[in-house]
Amino acid sequence: MDPAIPLFTLDGVQDAEITTHWFWTEDRLGLNLTRFRRGEAGEAVVIIHGLTTSTDMFIMPEHYNLVSYLLDHGYTDVWCLDFRMSNRHSYNLFKHRYTMDDVALYDYPAALAEVRRHIGDKPIHVICHCLGANSFVMSLFGKVVDGVSSVIANSVALTPRVPRWSRLKLGVAPNMVEYVLGFPYLNPRWSEDPGLTRGKMFSRVVSMFHRECDVPACHMLSLMWGTGWPALYSHSNLAEVTHRRGGDLYGATSMNYYRHVHKMVRAGGAVKYSDEPRYARLPGDYFQHAREIETPVLFMTGADNHVFGDSNIVCHERLERIVPGRHELHVFPGYGHQDPFMGERVADDVFPRLLEFVEKHRKDEPQRFGRA
Repeated sequence: MDPAIPLFTLDGVQDAEITTHWFWTEDRLGLNLTRFRRGEAGEAVVIIHGLTTSTDMFIMPEHYNLVSYLLDHGYTDVWCLDFRMSNRHSYNLFKHRYTMDDVALYDYPAALAEVRRHIGDKPIHVICHCLGANSFVMSLFGKVVDGVSSVIANSVALTPRVPRWSRLKLGVAPNMVEYVLGFPYLNPRWSEDPGLTRGKMFSRVVSMFHRECDVPACHMLSLMWGTGWPALYSHSNLAEVTHRRGGDLYGATSMNYYRHVHKMVRAGGAVKYSDEPRYARLPGDYFQHAREIETPVLFMTGADNHVFGDSNIVCHERLERIVPGRHELHVFPGYGHQDPFMGERVADDVFPRLLEFVEKHRKDEPQRFGRA
């Protein structure tokens, strides 16, 4: 089947100077940022995807996407980070042992240093999603990164919570997939394999339990994330072309990140996966510095989140007891885990609230940028 929208297209962002910036992490992974710049660069916004997604979820041409929305509303220097979880890289396609510890400790300091190399001391705002939000807030509250003016974290942060069926999958699936089935990763595109492969047969079995639509990639994504039919989003929130290109937008992933999520769910909050000496810079309790972290966070989630449930509601409640009034919470009715960024009506339903929060913590004078 020919894709309606080319893989990794940049056509969703018009009238912007687009540049790619490569950098090394301390543990020697090559990662990149894509910069979208329009006119005079003001305060920077750095946007971070979740596991199996990429920059593509923020620049989708089929709807008014987040990068275009920010550019049109006066944020003329937008950076999208493709860190080690991105499907634009190959790091998910083997049996690695990376965890959120590695992301928090190595990816974000290097990424923000690269942004700073170009913008100097101008303010930086961060919008992050899924395990990108979980790991970035760990980095922030673990005092690994600083100098961030505001953060918007979608779906999950320091208190991961999942439905009962998801918890069972998290406990069983990683070893089952790696050692029993012998797969190095799970791939939502297995149904498109040429010939009769083990991946294609696995996808067909999964589809037997998902009669809510006729898109095998959607069925696989519900297996890989969350509990529901579908789990990641509501079909009614997505443009049909978005629904059908899910295998491109999400990509494959190996298993070890699931192990870390499972450990955090069992612990009732963000914890290190490993006590190896190289992770000694990360705290044992991510709330221990909460009073000292002055960066305001908007914890957002969909009311129908079938991946991380009420995780961000619980996180906000816990921080509200420690530092009342510093952080904010917003629950979007009718939305789930992924569709607050990828739904076809998000520019009307979601983005104005995000803009309101960033504007509240803006340092410069927005009118001089000629905002729409």
